[in-house]
Amino acid sequence: MDLNSSPNQPITVVSTFASPFGGPPSVGDSNSSARKPIILWPGMYHSPVTNALWEARSQIFERLLDPPKDAPPQSELLTKTPSQSRTTILYNFSTDYILREQYRDPWNEVRIGKLLEDLDALAGTISVKHCSDDDSTTRLLLLVTASVDKIVLKKPISVDIDLKIVGAVIWVGRSSIEIQLEVFQSTEEGSNASSDDVALSANFIFVARDSKTAKAAPVNRLSPVTEQEKLLFEEAEARSNMRKRKRGEQDRREFENGEANRLKTLLAEGRIFCDMPALADRDSILLRDTRQENSLICQPQQRNIHGRIFGGFLLHRAFELAFSTAYAFAGSVPYFLEIDHVDFLRPVDVGDFLRLKSCVLYTELHNPDQPLINIEVVAHVSRPELRSSEVSNTFYFSFTVRPEAKAAKNGFRIRNVVPATEEEARRILERIDAETCI
Repeated sequence: MDLNSSPNQPITVVSTFASPFGGPPSVGDSNSSARKPIILWPGMYHSPVTNALWEARSQIFERLLDPPKDAPPQSELLTKTPSQSRTTILYNFSTDYILREQYRDPWNEVRIGKLLEDLDALAGTISVKHCSDDDSTTRLLLLVTASVDKIVLKKPISVDIDLKIVGAVIWVGRSSIEIQLEVFQSTEEGSNASSDDVALSANFIFVARDSKTAKAAPVNRLSPVTEQEKLLFEEAEARSNMRKRKRGEQDRREFENGEANRLKTLLAEGRIFCDMPALADRDSILLRDTRQENSLICQPQQRNIHGRIFGGFLLHRAFELAFSTAYAFAGSVPYFLEIDHVDFLRPVDVGDFLRLKSCVLYTELHNPDQPLINIEVVAHVSRPELRSSEVSNTFYFSFTVRPEAKAAKNGFRIRNVVPATEEEARRILERIDAETCI
């Protein structure tokens, strides 16, 4: 598929159990010397959607795999429209049984963790498409996920109904790009996608680095055309300015008298737990008692095309831990609502010892029909031989409890979470304030 032809032609996702592209080319195949089969390309985290995306964009990704030696950087920035990067992928769940089984969860819905992988892969493809200058003699930029601004689940996603994801670049800065993705699922067969069919929305921020110097690199400009594109650009510009202001405020922030009082109030019940546990509130629990953790060694099969661990894989693993944490805390199957924010602070490499630590940061109980469980997951890259550990990612998830679970348990109640230390209390207040500002 030519990168510049039919930009809005949907890319169909198919099962990875049987290759949709046939087996490896035979010796007599005229294309065998020019191109490897997708499944044999190194440095890819394989899933049905990554296979489909990389096959559809094979020309540009082959340049990433085998860049020209001493290639010069792009000499002139281009101006592109959002429609030039717009990409659509289709999941034919209604007809592809194997694909359906790959994405099914125990509640006959789409596995959110796998969908997060796909969203990151699609956002990465869109960013590469926007930054490409279509010149095979220049070196391509290194594009990495900087953060996830928001991922919101608006309605359950069935695994028995076809699914469509549409994404495009909606804003660019000097070296950063914001991509908006929308997941559509309609209950009416053959109907065109509408705002009522949006099941999930996501905004990813990518940053560009020169692949040779690793310094920030300018990206192609964006020229919104329609009124909707102009509105999305303005909203993304406002979010970018807010992020910059928050970073500046965080560097010089000090707790004033009002903040000190909030800390004191938040810590009061936690101190009862620590000093007089027999008298502690039975409807509360210490934050430290909600913790879960898992560890893994990052494997070559989990790396992306740049040789680093695929961001979607980290999202998937963090989501699974957050889900388990909410499940163990609530005592009922949780229902995912949104990813509030994700920071990608440092890359994760093959062979890294990754530790994911989670906790229920706080709960919101003012609406008994939809209590909110806010989960924090922090990923640490540990190097035992160097006695060092660094935070690579922070993830914030929001869950509630499924209505059928509440109905099945009379007197169902979510407990209040209280901090035992000032550091825990500060983390809670910082996250509550961040949510208030969004």
